[in-house]
Amino acid sequence: MVRPLFAALLLFAVSACSASPQKGAAPGTSKAAADTALFAGGCFWSMEYGFEGRRGIVDVSSGYSGGKMAHPTYDDVNTETTGHMETVQVVFDPKTISYETLLGLYWRRTNPLQADGQFCDHGASYHPAIFWRNESQRTAAETSKKAIEKQLGKPVATFVRKAGPFWRAEEYHQDFFRKSAAHYQAYSMACGRDRTLDEIWGKQATHAVAK
Repeated sequence: MVRPLFAALLLFAVSACSASPQKGAAPGTSKAAADTALFAGGCFWSMEYGFEGRRGIVDVSSGYSGGKMAHPTYDDVNTETTGHMETVQVVFDPKTISYETLLGLYWRRTNPLQADGQFCDHGASYHPAIFWRNESQRTAAETSKKAIEKQLGKPVATFVRKAGPFWRAEEYHQDFFRKSAAHYQAYSMACGRDRTLDEIWGKQATHAVAK
């Protein structure tokens, strides 16, 4: 779980990839009314940055999912032996933004054709995955995967799996793009996510709206 390109190009930056409540929820949205989605798409810094700030999204947290170890740390996941993937938990108001809309944002924030990680980050912990929490999410995720394969004309590497526990990452990872803006921007430019997204998706690419 190392970012070798980042480390080589930018020695001053942190070579690692607790969310604050977002302001995208509709007025009066309660926790009971909110739903949750889990997405792995490579570096969770960049995935957080892509989801935050959108209307209907209540909260975005970075963490780990898909593995068997309880309460994994970044150092544990970094060994690539725990089975976890860097994951974002998206809490959303389904009356304002649908799960299907989140899927659309997710696909176009990732490279679904890359099986060895995402962009410059390689390893199983960076593999893209949609973790479904109920049958409705499962059906929507599988349907959207077929649509993306048809659109791109190639097999999609993204996993669609039943969700297990989501383990919140260390606090310094949460809202990293805000807390360490210079480091995040340096990493993001070196890793080339936005550039590659434009090549794959064109105007459909999901870019950040959070400030």
